[in-house]
Amino acid sequence: MVVKIGSAALTDLDEGLDTARLDRLADALESRMRAGTDVIVVSSGAIGAGLAPLGLRKRPADLATKQAAASVGQLALAHAWGTSFARYDRVVGQVLLTAHDISRRSHHANAQRTLDRLRSLRAVAVVNENDAVATNEIRFGDNDRLAALVAHLAGAEALVLLSDIDGLYDGDPRKATADRPVRFIEEVAGPADLDGVIAGTGGSLGTGGMASKLAAARLAADGGIPVLLAAADDAATALRDASVGTVFAASGERMSARRFWLRHAAETHGRLVLDDGAVAAVQRRRSLLAAGIVGVTGVFSAGDVVELVDQSGQLCARGVVGFGTDEVTAMMGRSSSDLPSQMHGAVVHADDLALI
Repeated sequence: MVVKIGSAALTDLDEGLDTARLDRLADALESRMRAGTDVIVVSSGAIGAGLAPLGLRKRPADLATKQAAASVGQLALAHAWGTSFARYDRVVGQVLLTAHDISRRSHHANAQRTLDRLRSLRAVAVVNENDAVATNEIRFGDNDRLAALVAHLAGAEALVLLSDIDGLYDGDPRKATADRPVRFIEEVAGPADLDGVIAGTGGSLGTGGMASKLAAARLAADGGIPVLLAAADDAATALRDASVGTVFAASGERMSARRFWLRHAAETHGRLVLDDGAVAAVQRRRSLLAAGIVGVTGVFSAGDVVELVDQSGQLCARGVVGFGTDEVTAMMGRSSSDLPSQMHGAVVHADDLALI
């Protein structure tokens, strides 16, 4: 199980890191682990934990100050988690990730191995975005998305998102009135259950908000992982029997880690434009051949991930390309019989495709 904990559940603008709240969360996590579940924690709060020690009264807007606060707060946050779990003789390992670590396949595999090894050694992995070095261009955007990606990375069977709100509503419950009430949604089984839902952005301490939680829940559920969205104050119940909060049912079969990475996390290096026949073949999960390619953009090498689009520019798939830019440009529109032997084979093999 991957459990993501929001900034508001761990930090306070005036006092910084709230160790009492963190201890209560560690108690709930330990109870679940003693019941036999491996747990990976995705912990927000690094920037929030660094504000008070640096004398900052609000979350900074500029990147340099955010990074400075994170560098202070990450140390405090890791120490607090380590101290709290030490009450149960558990060791904590900190894993700091950037979007680049997930988007590049080799880095993705290294992170996966680290998390797996920490689990096998009975240590608790505490994951956070590496805010001290991540730039605006290479950020996940929020730890909710990071948690969904980590859940797939680790092969988790469930994702729990804990924040300062007790579940999903069709509007902001803090703005509800007698004339304009909001409705609590207990379960999301499919897109129809989200009709009319209005989700807001983050608060004073975090970058997420309900919009990011909703997006992360749908991302994980789309890949076959059920999700529970609940209040951090209800963590003990949420982790025991999931009788609180909003459940997002997994849609369809579990997606392989590789296909999920291709679809949702991989960094793309170019774009192949396909004719109608090639689009139809790809949508049937057939390999892409050079004859169906009518355009090439970007600079890529064999083994890079590229986007596959139709002639209107609509994205239909992503895949690992078998040839570099110059080779594909020379091959496009030509049948295999017209190509030299070294250019025979699929441009993108069916096993390396992820439909969008």
